[in-house]
Amino acid sequence: MRVSEVSVYSLSCPIEPKQVRPFYGGFRRLHKRDFILAVVETADGAVGYAPSGASSSVMREYFEDASHDSFADLLETRIADAIIGEEIDAPGDITTTIQNLDLPTKLESEAISVFDVAYHDLWGKRVGEPVYELLADRDVQPEPLDMYASAGMYMDPEGYAEQASVIAVRGFDAYKYRPAGPPEEDIETVRRIRERVGDEMEIMIDAHTWWKLGERSYDFQQVERLFNEIEAYDPYWIEEPVQPADYDAYERLAAATDVPLAGGESEESPSGLKRLSETGVDYVQGDVRHHCGFTGCWELIEACADDGSITFVPHNFGTHLGLVANAHLITASPESPLLEYPLFGSDVAGMYPFPLAEDVLLTDLDIADGQLRLPDRPGLGVEVDESVIEDYTHVDGPWTEFVYE
Repeated sequence: MRVSEVSVYSLSCPIEPKQVRPFYGGFRRLHKRDFILAVVETADGAVGYAPSGASSSVMREYFEDASHDSFADLLETRIADAIIGEEIDAPGDITTTIQNLDLPTKLESEAISVFDVAYHDLWGKRVGEPVYELLADRDVQPEPLDMYASAGMYMDPEGYAEQASVIAVRGFDAYKYRPAGPPEEDIETVRRIRERVGDEMEIMIDAHTWWKLGERSYDFQQVERLFNEIEAYDPYWIEEPVQPADYDAYERLAAATDVPLAGGESEESPSGLKRLSETGVDYVQGDVRHHCGFTGCWELIEACADDGSITFVPHNFGTHLGLVANAHLITASPESPLLEYPLFGSDVAGMYPFPLAEDVLLTDLDIADGQLRLPDRPGLGVEVDESVIEDYTHVDGPWTEFVYE
């Protein structure tokens, strides 16, 4: 296929009212959520879609003075200029073209992701197959995908317990939350959750905040002690308990505890995911929006399947377009399917309001009792609502701020 036009839109969804979430040593302000929508058109008039990450941290945490909007501009100018008019016969052609631009590793991986996902959407529409069949290279009879509810951001222990119980009533069998210290409260939180939901619900702990607490960030000994204390409550995994790319710390934790380890969303590239998988972690969390699209993540899925001791479970924290993309990935996977489903909204179950997450699709997803049944239509199988381009115009500034006291 030959690409004729690339349009990239940086969208923002204000969080109203603005929210302040206290943590151990400061507080976090939540202003908005950002989202990049890419629209790729071919010379014969076919249109493919792709999401990028849903927060400005895609750029801001890695490049000084960068923003989500500047990433959208890069996609629509320098990268689009390199791709438009080129004959693309396979996803590897996109990878090679973008790699020739000599971008920083994370930018390169993010950019490849956008165009790789759009290419698969176009490819599937052209041959009349869902993306999951393109990836698996066989007929697939998809079963409903089990999803774990991803919520719980910086609350008191009872707030997490109440949220978990409400989410269980909605039919989810697993709940992930984000603790924010201090250590004694982290232990109290998981104790209360387990007491409230019993043994029927899996508990995932996303501990990324433990290394974002400024001067109060937990040292390795504190993390190890928390693992030993939390083990009694049978967590499904503890995610990102140490700084990304601190592979030595992951190895030491894997050797010191039987609690399952997860990580990977913050890795800059598929090679980083591969290196993390060698540390003894139990779950590797790649994301088609960040790790070279379907192509990069599929290579990791195959590697994990060959290894047999590591499970690939995609990170997914954004809009329903990203949810669908990662759902195609895991539907094609030979491993047990499990998908992250972020719960947004202003009720007890939601982290915060983010209506753009659902508004980006005209297609109503078949979600019930904690499961997703993917459409069997070609490509990504969903219809994008381009009216969000006008309804959610870009707002300058960071989506979130950590303020340390």
